[in-house]
Amino acid sequence: MRLDYGKKGIEIKLDPDLNVTIIKPFIQKPLDNPIKKIREVINNPIGTLSLTDIIKSKNNLKSVCIVTCDATRPLPSNIILEALIEELSVAGVKDNQITILIATGLHRASRDDELERILGKKLKNKIKAVDHVATDNNYLEFLGNTSDNIPIYINKFYYESDLKILTGYVEPHFFFGFAGGRKSIVPGIAGAETIQGNHSAEMISSRYSRFGIYKENPMHKNAMEILNLAGVDFIVNVCINEDHKIVKVTAGDIQKAHEKLVNYQSKHVFNEIKELYDIVICGNGGYPLDLNLYQAVKSMAIGEMAVKKGGTIIAVNECAEGIGLGQDKFKDLLFSGMKPSDINKKILNKEIVVSDQWEIQILTRILMKADIFVISELIESEIGNIGLKYAETVEDAIRICLEKYGKSASILILPSGPQVLPLYKD
Repeated sequence: MRLDYGKKGIEIKLDPDLNVTIIKPFIQKPLDNPIKKIREVINNPIGTLSLTDIIKSKNNLKSVCIVTCDATRPLPSNIILEALIEELSVAGVKDNQITILIATGLHRASRDDELERILGKKLKNKIKAVDHVATDNNYLEFLGNTSDNIPIYINKFYYESDLKILTGYVEPHFFFGFAGGRKSIVPGIAGAETIQGNHSAEMISSRYSRFGIYKENPMHKNAMEILNLAGVDFIVNVCINEDHKIVKVTAGDIQKAHEKLVNYQSKHVFNEIKELYDIVICGNGGYPLDLNLYQAVKSMAIGEMAVKKGGTIIAVNECAEGIGLGQDKFKDLLFSGMKPSDINKKILNKEIVVSDQWEIQILTRILMKADIFVISELIESEIGNIGLKYAETVEDAIRICLEKYGKSASILILPSGPQVLPLYKD
């Protein structure tokens, strides 16, 4: 049995007598010629003028900003960017007018090898690319406050650009409902205060801040309000399969183009289950989504959807970068020695207010429901002391679980991260 893990995957050996259910994603055939298809879609957009006509409507256009995902995302950005820049060239936009803004949110800056993966060799030394910096007000524009009094800081270069284009991919997200669309703005190119307001303890604790919940999601609503102030002229969003190949493309209006892919994902990703399981084995979908323990919390939230109260999640993520570069506050709380329930309560009561608190808030929420084994490149001393459990292999973790639940324990395996999600209805 193969699970997505790092760049190569990981094989596990299962006793044929175990009570195992495996749910794999449905087969999604990649586009034969994605660049051609993206260019076609750009010229036949949803809910807006074609990109060429938008450019014609801009008098004396001088600057173009294209926002794209950072290195923690599996999007083949280079393909989208190549198609998009070819269309911009046809419309008369010169390369030196274009800046690619990498939506790092509060993540670390991009390394040189990652820039090549994001941009592709063809564009890396041809088009200017910069990382967003969420913590430096010199790079941010203040646009006022939202209706719920969250300060709005947006990347200054983006805000001042004559033509604003967002690119990204759509899949279910563990607290934003779905990735893509407005998420390129918040948290992608927003200031730290804006991100923290959007990802506040109250927002995260909402029952609507879960995988697959869209219009009712408070973070979605807040992000759309911010997006309407920041502005966007055009988006190109895609869906990808388990091999991170493009299978679906939309372009045009931020809301209509994004919603088309949200509807597609809603129909094809969620798999209804009739029972909750004693043991759920799951991961983040391999590299680059499982680069660190911080990102691995998403996989644990997948397990949360299918595990019994008092059950066990076996989270399988390579974590080649350890806990996560730049995630110091997350690490501090991970090693705080506090009970998960105490951390969660202190976050909700605003006794703990730190950057990236949402990740530890979600982790502690899951730990209050189930045990979590971490299977990764990390050693036991690196996984903290608030309740995460260590095992060297998936097989070891299963053996320990069977000692607790018995040999007939129900086991669910989700081998491909958020490409397939369990949906349990009482």
